[in-house]
Amino acid sequence: MLENFAFYLLIVLVITLLIMLAKKIQVAYPILLVVAGLLISFIPGVPVIRIEPELIFLIFLPPLLYEAAWSTSWKELWRWRRIIFSFAFVVVFFTALSVAIFANYFIPGFSLALGFSLGGIVSAPDAVSAGAILKFVKVPKRLASILEGESLLNDASSLIIFRFAMIAAATGQFVWHEAAGSFIWMCIGGVGIGLIIAYIFLKTHKILPTDSNTDVLLTFIAPFSMYLAAEELHASGVLAVVSGGLFLSYRSHDFLTSASRIRTLTVWESFCFLLNGIVFMLIGLDLPEIVSGLGDTDIYTAIGYGVAVTLVLVIVRVLAGYAAVITTLVMRNFITVADSQSPGWKAPLIIGWTGMRGVVSLAAALSIPLTLADGTPFPQRNLILFITFVVILLTLLVQGLTLPFLLKRFPPEDRDFVRSEKEIDYEIQNELAKVAIDKIRNDYAHKIESFPALKDQLQYYENRLSSSEIIINYLEYRTIYIDILETQRMWLINKNREELLLDEGIVRKHLRLLDLQEEKLSMRS
Repeated sequence: MLENFAFYLLIVLVITLLIMLAKKIQVAYPILLVVAGLLISFIPGVPVIRIEPELIFLIFLPPLLYEAAWSTSWKELWRWRRIIFSFAFVVVFFTALSVAIFANYFIPGFSLALGFSLGGIVSAPDAVSAGAILKFVKVPKRLASILEGESLLNDASSLIIFRFAMIAAATGQFVWHEAAGSFIWMCIGGVGIGLIIAYIFLKTHKILPTDSNTDVLLTFIAPFSMYLAAEELHASGVLAVVSGGLFLSYRSHDFLTSASRIRTLTVWESFCFLLNGIVFMLIGLDLPEIVSGLGDTDIYTAIGYGVAVTLVLVIVRVLAGYAAVITTLVMRNFITVADSQSPGWKAPLIIGWTGMRGVVSLAAALSIPLTLADGTPFPQRNLILFITFVVILLTLLVQGLTLPFLLKRFPPEDRDFVRSEKEIDYEIQNELAKVAIDKIRNDYAHKIESFPALKDQLQYYENRLSSSEIIINYLEYRTIYIDILETQRMWLINKNREELLLDEGIVRKHLRLLDLQEEKLSMRS
């Protein structure tokens, strides 16, 4: 690895430039990174990249899932739990079954067990891909919540299916009651282990004299601890990380200080931003290794199988979306928690079209052993790997590129948010100002005159309550305020340069405060 260090450093630079380009041309960056990886892999002299499955499952997957869980709303997850769980488990199973049947009947040499192995690999949309794509397209809140929640859980179900199918393919046996027992333990055990370890970390944060730096380090240790503990006990490491991440995110205000929360969020966003870029680039870079493994298999035939499997995945997912709508319309006559309104025909189409696959599928395919226990080559390993690559490439490129057009052509109605974000933001700020005013006047009225700063703060909240520029002339106000902050920033920098005896640490503190003010302003825009 060290001999190619300069190459890896160059790859990181290329990733950074491509992400900037993606923002400029309004294209989801995973698409550009995969294409760039493909193009780079054809350059003569480029080192051959081999993706180690253990690297993905152990190094990349836990932190990416953990960060996704932290950014997921537990409220929204619980609100849409029925459709999320149906897509994450039931739909994933039927997708794997459909792929298995197709492979068994139409791909020579594929048994039903091998078909289920392929189905388990490609049945689940990737959480990393879905999260990255959704950041670049505008979808209704409920659809985004459903897609994010589903993508958090479906990796677990697909990997469980893959694990059992691999056992059946390798041994030629499949015991249903043993599989059912193992499945239940992997789900319940994974969730339980994740929650237990998360609670231990919560108490660690609260009991030990931690600061923002040690808090950040502990958040990095947590997902790996959850994953390793669950996998060691033969439970689902994915579910452990997701459940533990959701728990700690929900309770973050109980054990993290404001400084720790700000720093943790910043560090994790940057870290996962880099990991996301690397994994998508790796998909493209791994092409030569995958193609070389095909051997005597005709590449055009293999591509045809990949296209056919992709069509099966898309069709099943779209049909599942409409089946969910029909189920909801039927069940609303029997249960009160079902949505009383029909979501229409557009929403299921969008849900069905957002099933991008990613690096988890590729890592699962690569984890297939080269040989069976008796030393014979694992049947159809290279073809499974190539089909998986084609599926990933097609879902990312075709679905990822066409999703913005689809949303413009068939915009789904957002019934949950009839008011604009600005209106809601303005209302919350007014209510917060009212809460602050009531608190000062009820509990600290006797100290208003003796504390000028408290009087100024009261005046500030009263002015905010009566001011409307935040919603009417906000863009102009923001421009002016940023200009003021920039002037203050330059004054601090010049003062630090001119006064040699001035403590630069103090200057940097005030610069950070100015940065926080600007960031606060940006969050309102």
